[in-house]
Amino acid sequence: MQGPEILIPIIFFLSIAAILGALILTRHKERMTIIDKGMNPAELKALYERHWKASSPLSSLKWGILFFCVGLALIIGVWLRDQFFFNDGIIPGLMAVLGGAGLVLFYFVASKKQQA
Repeated sequence: MQGPEILIPIIFFLSIAAILGALILTRHKERMTIIDKGMNPAELKALYERHWKASSPLSSLKWGILFFCVGLALIIGVWLRDQFFFNDGIIPGLMAVLGGAGLVLFYFVASKKQQA
C-alpha cells in the first residue's frame, strides 16, 4: 500500500494548475472590465504590451560587481575552510557580506557616473 508520498506529486501538480487557472481567470476579468469601460483596441493593446527595460551599462556593471564579489567570497570561504578548518557555515556568510559590499561599491560608482 502506498503511503502519503503519493500525495506529494498530486498536490504539486494541482497547485500548479490552480495557480495557472487563477492567472487566466484574473486576466480575463481584467480584460472584460477594460472592455466594459469602453477603451478602444489600441489602448487595450498598449496596456498589455510587455515593455522590457533597455539594458543599461549600469545594470551590467551592478551584476558584474555582484557576481565578482560572490565568487571571490566563495574562493575565500573554501580557502579558509581548507587552510584553517573553518566550518562550512563561513561560505554563505562571506557570500552575503561580500555581495552586500559589492552592491555598496556599485552604489558609489553609479552615483559618481550619474553626477558626471
